[in-house]
Amino acid sequence: MKYDYLIVGSGLFGATFARLATDGGKRCLVIDKRPHLGGNVYCKEVGGIHVHQYGPHIFHTSDKKVWEFVNRFVEFNRFTLMTVANYKGRLYNLPFNMNTFYQMWGVRTPEEARAKIESQRKTVGQITNLEEQAISLVGRDIYEALIKGYTEKQWGRACKDLPSFIIRRLPVRYTFDNNYFNDTYQGIPIGGYNVLIEKLLEGVEVRTDTDFFGGMEHEWKEMAETLVYTGKIDDFYHHRYGELQYRSLRFEHEILPTPNYQGIAIMNFTDRETLYTRIVEHKHFEMMGSEVNNLPMTVISREYPQEYCQGAEAYYPVNDEANSLLYAKYQALAEQEDRVIFGGRLAEYKYYDMDDTIAKAMEKIRY
Repeated sequence: MKYDYLIVGSGLFGATFARLATDGGKRCLVIDKRPHLGGNVYCKEVGGIHVHQYGPHIFHTSDKKVWEFVNRFVEFNRFTLMTVANYKGRLYNLPFNMNTFYQMWGVRTPEEARAKIESQRKTVGQITNLEEQAISLVGRDIYEALIKGYTEKQWGRACKDLPSFIIRRLPVRYTFDNNYFNDTYQGIPIGGYNVLIEKLLEGVEVRTDTDFFGGMEHEWKEMAETLVYTGKIDDFYHHRYGELQYRSLRFEHEILPTPNYQGIAIMNFTDRETLYTRIVEHKHFEMMGSEVNNLPMTVISREYPQEYCQGAEAYYPVNDEANSLLYAKYQALAEQEDRVIFGGRLAEYKYYDMDDTIAKAMEKIRY
């Protein structure tokens, strides 16, 4: 065998695995069907702005081991995610906190906010869908304005038809705290995520524009002692039991001749009528204070959820009961493989944050 590991996919799982294996003296080859490295964290530089081509990525973690690992390769800035929701022109802070409650109802104290939410909560014997779950947590007003439309656009189906677990851990704070995450560490790699990926893959043999399923699948499998696969698990088994469902996204990127379009990195549009779910203004991830106005242009991206079809990018697994049962069949096949490691969001059919992805790669290689 020419390599110890053939790694299919150069996203965070594949790149982390390759780094750790290489540091351990193993021979690795990383292939990726895209023309660039980095998977969905890839950034394209436009006029000095690092544009998150596949949607916004904010690194956040409470795992000190993961944080120390990524800081070996790149320095992070002090970016803190604070999101604004736009509901028919009215703005609300996210996640739900005292600022949101004041904007919604004019309440000024946690006691007033609790009382308002309690008056609108509706509990049922057994919660069976997302709508019931949301109303039981935050009441009718917030559900109708800030959850219902956004969620139905995101998943392409009515909230009554979505499983409750999607928002089971919906954050509700009775403090004036707009920080989206509760994690200890948060930031964006200085210079963009490409710097992190390049450092992780430094000294590793990589090939882009190389499709594992492009006619050489058997040869790839025989090229290394172990295959590390980060693509869709149902693709790996050629849809033996049928196709797993995913949600996809379409992005409209636009360069604008203004230094500051919306004043924040991410603005969610929560009404059902606006077809996109959010607008991302990328310069705010890395430019702060006067830096924003020093560059007289900006780049925005409108994000449109859409149904997944073969050939599109699979962003979100649809972890409903039917798909979970189907995935279990593929997982049973994967557990029988003695020369294949499956890792990452697509291979494990599970939504992972970036720190989870890195931690999983560490776990698979026993770092």
